[in-house]
Amino acid sequence: MQDSTHIQDAFENAQKQIRKACDLYDSCRLDQNKYEVISQPKRIIEVNIPVRMDDGNIKMFNGFRSQHNDARGPFKGGIRFHQDVNRSEVKALSMWMSFKCAVIDIPLGGGKWGITVNPKELSEGELERLSRGYVRAIYKYIGPETDVPAPDVNTNPKIMAWMMDEYSMLVGKYSPGSFTGKPLTSWGSKGRGAATAQWGVYVLQKILELRGEEIKGKTICLQGAGNAGLTMAGLMVDLGATVVWLSDSRGGIYNKEWIDIAKISEIKKNRGAVGDYKDAQTLWGKEVLEQECDILIPAALENQITQDNVKNIKANLILELANGPITPEADKVLEEMKIDVIPDILANAGGVMVSYFEQVQNNLNFYWEEEEVDAKLHKKITAAACSVAETATEYKTTYRAAAYIVAMKRIFDAMSDRGEV
Repeated sequence: MQDSTHIQDAFENAQKQIRKACDLYDSCRLDQNKYEVISQPKRIIEVNIPVRMDDGNIKMFNGFRSQHNDARGPFKGGIRFHQDVNRSEVKALSMWMSFKCAVIDIPLGGGKWGITVNPKELSEGELERLSRGYVRAIYKYIGPETDVPAPDVNTNPKIMAWMMDEYSMLVGKYSPGSFTGKPLTSWGSKGRGAATAQWGVYVLQKILELRGEEIKGKTICLQGAGNAGLTMAGLMVDLGATVVWLSDSRGGIYNKEWIDIAKISEIKKNRGAVGDYKDAQTLWGKEVLEQECDILIPAALENQITQDNVKNIKANLILELANGPITPEADKVLEEMKIDVIPDILANAGGVMVSYFEQVQNNLNFYWEEEEVDAKLHKKITAAACSVAETATEYKTTYRAAAYIVAMKRIFDAMSDRGEV
């Protein structure tokens, strides 16, 4: 579980990242007004959701929606169910989403939903009532042309289907484009389940290619054994990499030869922990971050690499599959240590890219085969990764600052053309 003191700083961390990029980006340096406009969300919505529990009692749940910037298109962002969700975290995630959509060049802005709840403590009926109650509380502020949510931590296609159904009933018409990440039976997109992981692999391949390297033969440390993390690990193993360190929220494991990702996936599917894997040594969950490897992949929650542990990092390259796993202070130290970081707004954008594809298909009422989705995904990531790498070279800066500069220019151009700045 995260340290709550770190979570409270999530929005401040996001502002620091943007401020650094602004200081590098010439036109922004000359115009403080632009930074002021993007340094805060456009709107924050907070609701209290009454849910009748299975025992007949009513329990209140706190929910948030942060809508950061819509200069380039409707707000877009995931729905997070987690006991540590708070206002600061949701604001930060909505800001990161604005830049994520801009750096991969899709016509969407940034938003984020969150409910403060441990969904593992709810029955399926309670979870459905909470999901539908959230939509009832907030539906006037969302919609296919306004704000389109998607799955995030502890939410899934089934929950998106419940929410889409509730929204459709409230507005009086079937609206599949109101939510993305839905099951295929509710007109979700093929390729959505593995999109974040597949995108992460494509990003890594392209960045390594530009550095004259390849995935084959690399050793991997992976923190976080959720769907995206394990799917990416499996794809990388297929390309010749070896996962030697792995952890989840209950602990970690090590095997200098290899860890069988297929077995781990089966264990997790049966609600087990990675520590149930027998052919490995055990260790504490966060220790996986500090082990020697070629590529470190934080795929859990925010603020995992901080001032407290950053000097123990021994990876050659870090790919952020999670949102905000490295604090700005730690990021500065990593730069001094010459450990490159492929930032979250580039590295984990596959989910929002295929969510965008899903919106397009819902609007057209015409659906693509998985091969077409994957081809479009690969084309977009090649362009995004090359743009970030070229900007990093031009400004003699990190991949993170370069990604923000690329995104910032696109957002500022849209705001300027609309007369907002």
